[in-house]
Amino acid sequence: MTSRTKSANVSDVKQQRYDVVIVGGGAAGLSGALTLARARRSVLVIDAGEPRNAPASHVHNYLGRESTPPGELLAIGRGEVAGYGGEIVEGRVASAERLSGEGEGGFRVVMEGGSTVEARRLLVTTGLVDELPPVPGLAERWGREVLHCPYCHGREVADRPVGVLSTGPLAVHQALMWRQWSDDVTLFRHTGPEPTDEEYEQLAARGVAVVDGEVTGLEVADDRLTGVRLAGGRVVPREALVIQARFIARSAVLESLGLVPVAQEMGGEVIGTYIPTDPVGATEVPGVWAAGNVTRLMEQVIGAAASGLMAASAINGDLIAEDTRDAVEARRRG
Repeated sequence: MTSRTKSANVSDVKQQRYDVVIVGGGAAGLSGALTLARARRSVLVIDAGEPRNAPASHVHNYLGRESTPPGELLAIGRGEVAGYGGEIVEGRVASAERLSGEGEGGFRVVMEGGSTVEARRLLVTTGLVDELPPVPGLAERWGREVLHCPYCHGREVADRPVGVLSTGPLAVHQALMWRQWSDDVTLFRHTGPEPTDEEYEQLAARGVAVVDGEVTGLEVADDRLTGVRLAGGRVVPREALVIQARFIARSAVLESLGLVPVAQEMGGEVIGTYIPTDPVGATEVPGVWAAGNVTRLMEQVIGAAASGLMAASAINGDLIAEDTRDAVEARRRG
């Protein structure tokens, strides 16, 4: 099979029916594509080119690829998939639909421009969108000094002044976590609930300062965060600000197949929405799998890649079972 690159368009794909179409070309999608291509399946990856971690400078906690820039990791993955004959094209999928009673069955994937491609199985790895608190300046510094995961970014801001923006009941937990990386942590009460007496005691014991008042913006100098500005005009010097983003699954394609996103709760707070699957990524719709952040909101890059591998293995096993049934029926007819 002739491989394709990101410059190809979905209307230029080599064939119109594949064993598997993968919607989303991040770590989960490319990992699944690599597994399926090595299993000698025809596989097409359709990627909208909107990786969640694009603002970040490096990928962390990925064994063997520590500190690799996100774009470089994707380029390596695309090359590996193409090397085994997988096709990767750019495009945005509008919906998917089951082909019932039409030839071999399967699914039709519909692009925003109207072009279509068919697949025996679908793997959706569209990821999630981070919804940030409505504070001016957060979006511009997101993934740089405005952070959410200490395992992703804690080492890079270690021993520097860190702020935690409280917008919900998880803020105290965040502040105590980030205290592992810095002894200068400040919890900004902002719009979050007042800590309990026990939480105040924990914060005091760990040396975490608590600042009342609403945060109205950030102070930036020489393209670096220097402080957090309060409603009264006071500026508290900080070099990093931790927030609680809301993780919203990019689930439109799965919803077009009848799947409904559900709320994910943590510590009594709804932190986002996801599409439920079984442990290997199978959804409630037969023939449709999901992997990565669209179904596991807290997954880091290496975990997303692993979930893509597991889903692809399950898909290949499902196709083998179908191939075997077809072969038995053909033998009986012959």
